[in-house]
Amino acid sequence: MEGDLVGVPSRPGSHTSQLRSRPASKTSRPVSHASRAESRPGSHVFHQPSRPTTGTSQKAWGEFDEDPDLLIDVDEQCDYDGDDCCVVEAVEDEDEMFHKDSAYLFGPDREAPTKSCWGFFMRCCGGMWSTREMNTSTDRELYVRTTIRELVVYCVFIGILSIMTFGTTSSQQYYYTNIMETLFKEAKSVQNTQDFWKFVQNDFLDKLYWEYTYTNGESTNFICPGGDEAVGPCPITNSDTNILFENRLLGVPRIRQLRVKNGSCELHAEVQRITKTCYDSYAVKHENKSTFGINDTILEPQFSSMTAWEFTEGDDEKLEGVSFSAKLATYSGAGHFQDLRSTRNETEAILEELKQGLWVTRATRFVAIDFTVYNANLNYFCIIKLAFEFPATGGVIPLMSFQTVKLLRYVTQFDYFVMACEICYIVFILYYCVEEIIEINHSRIKYFNNIWNILDIVVIVISSLTMAVIGFSIYVVESNLGELLSDPDKFANFTQLGFLALIMDSAMAVNIFFAWIKFLKYISFNKTMTQLTKTLSRCAKDVAGFGLMFGIFFIAFAQVGYLIFGSSMQDYSSMTDAVFSLLRIILGDFDFNEMEQTERYLGPLYFIAYVMIVFFILINMFLAIINDTYTEVKAEIAARKTVYEIGDYFARGYNNIIGQLGGPRNRAIDLENALKLANDDGNLTYEEVRQNLKKANFSEMEIELFMAKYDKDGEGLNAAEIEDLVEDLDNGEYDEPDLLEEGETEPTAEEEIDGEEAPLPLTKPTDEDIEELEERIDRMESAFAVIVNKIDFVLDKMERVQSGIARKRAAMDMLFAPGSLQ
Repeated sequence: MEGDLVGVPSRPGSHTSQLRSRPASKTSRPVSHASRAESRPGSHVFHQPSRPTTGTSQKAWGEFDEDPDLLIDVDEQCDYDGDDCCVVEAVEDEDEMFHKDSAYLFGPDREAPTKSCWGFFMRCCGGMWSTREMNTSTDRELYVRTTIRELVVYCVFIGILSIMTFGTTSSQQYYYTNIMETLFKEAKSVQNTQDFWKFVQNDFLDKLYWEYTYTNGESTNFICPGGDEAVGPCPITNSDTNILFENRLLGVPRIRQLRVKNGSCELHAEVQRITKTCYDSYAVKHENKSTFGINDTILEPQFSSMTAWEFTEGDDEKLEGVSFSAKLATYSGAGHFQDLRSTRNETEAILEELKQGLWVTRATRFVAIDFTVYNANLNYFCIIKLAFEFPATGGVIPLMSFQTVKLLRYVTQFDYFVMACEICYIVFILYYCVEEIIEINHSRIKYFNNIWNILDIVVIVISSLTMAVIGFSIYVVESNLGELLSDPDKFANFTQLGFLALIMDSAMAVNIFFAWIKFLKYISFNKTMTQLTKTLSRCAKDVAGFGLMFGIFFIAFAQVGYLIFGSSMQDYSSMTDAVFSLLRIILGDFDFNEMEQTERYLGPLYFIAYVMIVFFILINMFLAIINDTYTEVKAEIAARKTVYEIGDYFARGYNNIIGQLGGPRNRAIDLENALKLANDDGNLTYEEVRQNLKKANFSEMEIELFMAKYDKDGEGLNAAEIEDLVEDLDNGEYDEPDLLEEGETEPTAEEEIDGEEAPLPLTKPTDEDIEELEERIDRMESAFAVIVNKIDFVLDKMERVQSGIARKRAAMDMLFAPGSLQ
C-alpha cells in the first residue's frame, strides 16, 4: 500500500530483504550515504541523507523489534531499498526538485522562484551569491566554506580597491608639495602692508620667473645655450622658463582682493569725535562693490587693467572665483582682480602701478595670488594659492595652500592597469548589489537588523558615489584642460578642478575606510574577533551614557579655558582650539609653563582640576566599562560548545596536503575536527561521531577504542555519555586512541602468524614504557568488553526475531488447521 513499509520476511533478492536495522542507541540515527540515482520505469531512486526519525517512525521501529513481520506505517511516501535507498515516485515536474533544494538560497519557509525571468536567473546563477546569511543548513563545514568563499571574493575586491586608490598617489606628491612650499616660504614672514609689497615685488617675482641660468657669465670661455657668447647670465628661452627648471607655469598668475565698506561697523557716540571711519571684519554683507582708485589715487591705468579697480562678481565668466576658508573667515570668489604677465618686466610694471595707486588700503581684508604649475616628469599639477588676511586689528595673517593633484589619470601603462582595476571594481559593485538584493529578498525586514548588512549597503553606496565622482572628474578635465592651456598669456583657473580632485580623494578615502571596516565582518568568525565585536556591541549603551557625561565635563572645561586663556594663548584663542588643546592634554601634549605665566593662580588650578576629573576618573571609568564587558563576553564564549571554525578548516586542509605528499598526518587534528563536525547541530550521536571519524580515515578498531571510554554500558551513547563527550570536547580533555600511522593497516591473522616478529629492544623498558603498556592493556580490555556486550546484544536480537517467527508460524498453523475455516 502507498506510504507503507512491509516488514514481513522477504524473498531472496528483494529490496526489503536488505533493509538495515537502526542502531542500538535511541540517540543514534541511520547511516548517511552520498546521493545517487538508479533509473527504472516510473520511478527515481535516490539515496536520501539520513536524519533523525519522527515519532511515528520511532514507534514503527519499536514494533519491528518486537515482531519484524508486522506492518509498519512510515511518515515517508516511499519504500526503502537496500542500503537505505529510497524509491520515490517519479516527479511530474522537474522544477519541483528545484523547489525542494532551494532552501539554501530562499529559506525554509519561502518558495523557490518560479519559471519567471527572476526564477530563471536564480536557477542558473543563484549559487554565485550564496552567503552565510542565506544559509539555513546546520552543516557547520558548509557554513565555514561559504565564509571562506566570501572572504576570498572580498579580498579580491579590497585588493582591486587598494590598487585603484593608491595607484594614482605616491610619496612624490608630498615631496613636490614640500618643495613648492619651501620655495615661497618668505610669504610666512609677511606681517604688515609694507612686508606684503616687499614680498610681492621681490621674493615672489624671483621665485616665479626663472629667465636666466644660474651662471653669472663673467668668463667669456663659455657659450650660452642659445649660441651667443656669455657676457652675463645666460637667458633661458620662453619654452624653457620653468620654476626650479622643472615646473612649467601654466598661464599667468592672478592677484585678487576683497574690500569692505566704510561705516560697516557701528561707533559709540563718545568715540565718533575721535574717528569718523570704521571698517568692520569681513562679511559678504560688508563687501565694497564700488570702483575705487580711478580719478582718486590714479588717473588712468597704464599697465594694470580696469578689473583691478572695478568689482567683479564671483560667477562672472571673467573671474569664475571660488570661495576660500582662511583663519578668520570664509571669503567669497568675487572681488577686484588683476592678471599678471608671462614676463617679469611687465609684471613688475603692473605691481608698481598697483602699489602707487594704493590698491591695498584700510578697506582691504583679503588678498590672494593664484597660479598653477605642472611637472611633466611626475605628471602632477600643483595648484598654489598665497593668501593674506588683513584683519580689522591691523597687520597681515599669511596663509598658503599647495594642492598637488593628478588630473591626467591615464598616461602610463600602469595608469591603464589602474583603469582596468576601476572597470573590475564597477563589476564588483554590480555583483554586491545583486547579492544584497537577493539577501533582502530572502530575509525581508530582518535584513536590516544586522549591522553588517547596513555596512554592506554603506560600502555599496559610497563605492557607487566614488566611481560617479571619478567619472565626472575625468569628463570635466578632458572638457576644460585644452581650453585652459590654449592661451599662455591668460590665467589658467584650475581652482575648480582642484576642488573636484579634493572631493574625489576624500570620497576614495572614506570608501576604503569603510571597505576595511567591513573586513571585520568576515574575520569576526574567529573566536578572538567575536569577543572584540561582541564586547563593542554590548557595551555600546554604557559607552553612550558615559560619553554624555564625559561631554558635559569636557565642554565645561573647554569653555573655562577659552575664557581664561583665550586672549593670551594661541592654543585657546578660539573655542575650537580650546577643545583640541584639551584633547592634547589627555595625550600628554601641553605647555604648563605658558598656562602658569598667563594666569598665576587660575592656570595651575585649572590644569590640576582637569587632569584629576577627566584623566584619572572619567578615562579610567571608560576603561572599566570596556574591561568589565570584555570579561563577561569572554566568559560566555568560553562556556559555549566548541564549534568548527575557519582555523580548523585550514588546519585540516594543511593536514590533507601533508598526507597527500606522503608525510605523517596529525591524527589529533582529524579527531578534533571530526568531533566538532559531529557536534555542529548541538545534538551529538554515536552514528555522527562514527561517520565523521570514518571520513577522517579512522579504522573501525580506532573508532571502537575511542568510544570505549564513553560507551560504558556497551549499548551505544546515551544522553549522559554524550554530555560527557561534549564536555571533554569543549575542555579539550578527550583522550586520543591508539591510532595507526597514516597508511598503516591492521594486520591480518595470516600476517601475524607468517610474519617475522620485530627484533626486541636491547635496552631495559622504562617506567614510562610500562605505564604506557598497562594503559594499552586497559584499553584493549575495555574494547573486548564492548565487543562482548555488542555480541550479547546481537544474540538477544536474534532470539527476539526467532521468537517472533515462532509466534507467526503458530498463528499460521492455527489459521490453516482442519476445522478452523468452519
